Amino acid sequence: MKKSAVVIFPGRGTYGKEELGYLSRHHADKAAFVGGVDEWRKAQGRTPVSDLDNAKVYAASRHASSVNASALIYTCALADFASINHENFEIAAVCGNSLGWYLTLAAAGAVSAQNAIRLVDTMGALMEEQGVGGQLIYPFVDENWRASEKSANAIAEALHAGKTEGEAFLSIRLGGMAVLAGDEAGMAAMEKSLPSAEGRYPFRLARHAAFHTPLLQHVSDAAFEALPADLFHEPKIPMIDGRGGVWTPGATDADALYQYTLGHQIVETYDFSKSIEIAIKEFCPDVLILAGPGATLGAPIAQELIRHRWLGLQSKQDFSARQKVNPFLLAMGREDQRGFVV
Repeated sequence: MKKSAVVIFPGRGTYGKEELGYLSRHHADKAAFVGGVDEWRKAQGRTPVSDLDNAKVYAASRHASSVNASALIYTCALADFASINHENFEIAAVCGNSLGWYLTLAAAGAVSAQNAIRLVDTMGALMEEQGVGGQLIYPFVDENWRASEKSANAIAEALHAGKTEGEAFLSIRLGGMAVLAGDEAGMAAMEKSLPSAEGRYPFRLARHAAFHTPLLQHVSDAAFEALPADLFHEPKIPMIDGRGGVWTPGATDADALYQYTLGHQIVETYDFSKSIEIAIKEFCPDVLILAGPGATLGAPIAQELIRHRWLGLQSKQDFSARQKVNPFLLAMGREDQRGFVV
């Protein structure tokens, strides 16, 4: 009997040195798909993803740049999506975090395979060329992944400090994490305001602009100029967006989808937490499948499950114990879980 699944797509920062060679290790059978991405990249004068993936050494300056990372993550994640065993799993819906929204569109067929790399690569290039500001991450939760009022208050105070000194916004609600963004003055004020937590936070994300804030209105404007509305269609699979909205086959206005993707989605908070809440409560899947590369979204997803006491989970320990016996979250970027999915 098939299990129902919601597939979740990763955002930026998920292709690191451990993922080098991901395509060659897992997707040697998808030469046509990878080749199509490479041909698009060559035509734009950009490094083919296969060359990036086959590099002897991972170089953050090269692999983590927006214009390269976006295309690499897209290719790995969509290849993973194509590898899911459909005899064992029925896809109930798809969603993603930040960049993962563009991957969601591709997986659901709301943007054709030919146009998906155009969308991803264009947005990656615009962010590389025109992105401003930065992002940092700070936990809403304690070390047991339970809600922390102290941390929530610290985040609110930091946002106030950032807005006093410059520009500051909540960029992404990421499970038990807040991704904060702003201009340099706002970022500095937030970093100064936030108390040290767990020995690593606040943590500034390298090579990240102020995604999902009004500071990128000019990127949104440029995206509308570069990408036509006819790239977008109604999806073949339900999609959950960064507000928790659901776009369904037969009931999607393609122009509204275009406006959301290149408008609201770029300049307003991306609520990944809400998308996971909708995934579990509206679609009640047997499992969640996290596409690779990497598996860093696993913790934010688990934190959101704990917040809603899903499956009776109340702590990090509960989640870890459940995963060892009967995993609800299957991360394709983890070798110990990939085999359950492909």
